[in-house]
Amino acid sequence: MSAPGLIIAAHKSGAGKTTVTLALLSALTRKGLAVRSAKTGPDYIDPVFHERATDQPCVNLDSWSMPPSLLDGLIAEASARADVLVVEGVMGLFDGVTGEPGRTGATADLAGRFGLPVVLVIDVTSQAQSAGALLRGFATHDPAVHIAGVILNRVASERHERLVAGAIEALRIPILGALPRDKTIALPERHLGLVQAGEHDDLAARLEALADLAEEHLDLDAILALAKAPLIADDLSNAALPPPGNRIAVAKDAAFTFLYPHLVSDWRARGVELLPFSPLSDEGPDESCDACWLPGGYPELHAGTLAAATTFKSGLAAFAETRPIHGECGGYMVLGEGLVDESGARHAMTGLLGHATSFADRKLHLGYRGAQLLSACVLGAEGGQVRGHEFHYASVIERGNDSPLVTLFDGEGRDLGPAGGQRGTVSGTFFHAIAAA
Repeated sequence: MSAPGLIIAAHKSGAGKTTVTLALLSALTRKGLAVRSAKTGPDYIDPVFHERATDQPCVNLDSWSMPPSLLDGLIAEASARADVLVVEGVMGLFDGVTGEPGRTGATADLAGRFGLPVVLVIDVTSQAQSAGALLRGFATHDPAVHIAGVILNRVASERHERLVAGAIEALRIPILGALPRDKTIALPERHLGLVQAGEHDDLAARLEALADLAEEHLDLDAILALAKAPLIADDLSNAALPPPGNRIAVAKDAAFTFLYPHLVSDWRARGVELLPFSPLSDEGPDESCDACWLPGGYPELHAGTLAAATTFKSGLAAFAETRPIHGECGGYMVLGEGLVDESGARHAMTGLLGHATSFADRKLHLGYRGAQLLSACVLGAEGGQVRGHEFHYASVIERGNDSPLVTLFDGEGRDLGPAGGQRGTVSGTFFHAIAAA
């Protein structure tokens, strides 16, 4: 039986939905409930905060990159082992790419598909009665999306709250809480989002403070009463990408952190064993493995340490002589000849591929990516199609002579040309693969 669920969404990015979600998750967990969570979109960082708040795994749900059967399978698994399921949205509720209805990547796609009620977080900074007009628009924009309640964020005073509440009253949408302006509860950020959960020595205390905030300012019982069991089709699947091997060496440390939970759980369900190793500790892949995966992360922050990791480099080179190695984003950068850090200093990387990358002149590369494989690799057979996303600030400054791995398309189907690289058993791309198309 599926647990009841709801979606925490917002009218825009930066409205505070992650703070509200973490406060709610922490408070409900404190009440003794088994709380599961999900994060809309291809986000690696927020789900780890969810896991710390609930002591339960978090899953990504992305309507653009995941086929419907995979979405259904993932939400079915999450809601089957919980008292309540809380889904955090992405950007504004209706923000996505132009394309096939229901597969735009917007939070609204999930609300419509699963029939989950939406609690809308509104940042009322610099507005009062206008919040009522904003909420009216969101409530009537799409008949398939039900705004079940609203949480006011960054309320300046009791008078401010009264003015906003008065404008909302006529809409008959319940106000489920009002959070005051408080800069001390904000989590620090860096260029790819929040500073990662594992880098906060005080994260447990922060989550306790957020639980206190929720208990004081949110109507937790009313929020729970709104939750409904998701509508799930019978055609379920958790298969996303074929595992690249039966025993996979996975780089895992502060430089390599971005590996999707749905891939890990599916591979393990198929009997695959994942063996972590730390390049920052100068470790190479386990020799018993038959494939190696270098996830994305922050190698640009540790380029000097990686350049000096001779055991890691030699171990990876020896592994590549007979077995496949694949790198995504940060992993792809490390597979190249060199990496230029923020200061402009160049560091020698593994040289298993011929390109070089730079973080010195930061340029944002962001968006969904469809990829057609130009040759067989760990992502699938030649001609196969994979969906994923790209999010980084580094650029290729030397292309090298390797064969391109894929032809890329953006989220709206526009051709972006050849990308990535492949040399023998080694392959890599800047885009992160989420699921086979």
